[in-house]
Amino acid sequence: MQRSLEPANLTSVQQFVLLGLSTRLSSRDTLFAIFLALYLLTLLENTLIIYLICTHGELRKPMYFFLGNLSGLEMCYVSVTMPTLLAGLWTGPFYVPFAACMTQLFFFISLICTECTLLASMAYDRCVAICRPLHYPLLMRPQVCLGLAASSWLGGLVVSVAKTTCIASLTYCGPNVLNQFFCDVSPLLNLSCTHVALTELVDFISAIVILWGTLLVALASYVAIAMAVLRMPSAAARHKAFSTCASHLVVVGIFYSVTIFIYARPSRIEAMDLNKVLSVVYTVVTPMCNPVIYCLRNREVQEAFWRTLKWS
Repeated sequence: MQRSLEPANLTSVQQFVLLGLSTRLSSRDTLFAIFLALYLLTLLENTLIIYLICTHGELRKPMYFFLGNLSGLEMCYVSVTMPTLLAGLWTGPFYVPFAACMTQLFFFISLICTECTLLASMAYDRCVAICRPLHYPLLMRPQVCLGLAASSWLGGLVVSVAKTTCIASLTYCGPNVLNQFFCDVSPLLNLSCTHVALTELVDFISAIVILWGTLLVALASYVAIAMAVLRMPSAAARHKAFSTCASHLVVVGIFYSVTIFIYARPSRIEAMDLNKVLSVVYTVVTPMCNPVIYCLRNREVQEAFWRTLKWS
């Protein structure tokens, strides 16, 4: 780079410097190849799921409707954070204009809030299917599914508008270096030279409502499922239901534990290197694993996939 990456001595920061995932030249090329492959794999998996759901009538069910929404969200999600991660690994630390940083932050917050709500909606759908099978067509009719999906997307937008507005209204007078691979909440709060108590409070309350609220819904749904499964007379049916729920719980548990640790804390986080490692979990690993856990292990999806290959 031609310009120095020293902290900017300006009255108002017009751009930020993203240090990226790794500043070591020896590892950047390898990491770039790995994360580019993971990015393309994630896009391929989720595109395949959306295609199968749209082209096979037997997959036009509430469960797959939510999975289609989740796949579309995951493609947007990784496409918000992965380009700057890859750019940092390719070029090293680089400049991001203030407006571009706030735009990335807006979409990131919106999508992560939407994912929390969608995961809770999917857990509720499975709970109704197992605990109230006779009432399932009524309780999860198309209008209800559309309402849950729309509220997930709109809720994420509303929360993101509030949080991004608060963060963008802060004054940043230097330094301007973000020790992260994308524009995230905690690194930006650490750089503000104005009082951030109100912004931290808004961030903390919204994190509690979205993260803890949806987590409680998901946990309550899985507890109800477990109680219903334990009452099943068939051991084979119990084993099948538990194996499915266990894999879902692993994904939900990893996603929520990491996001709650990072975001649902009433103070700014100083351990940014740990922050970057944990951020990789929910911005890269979870979107890549979700299609496999939720769909590609599913018998109906596998049958639809093999039929598609035969047709082609």
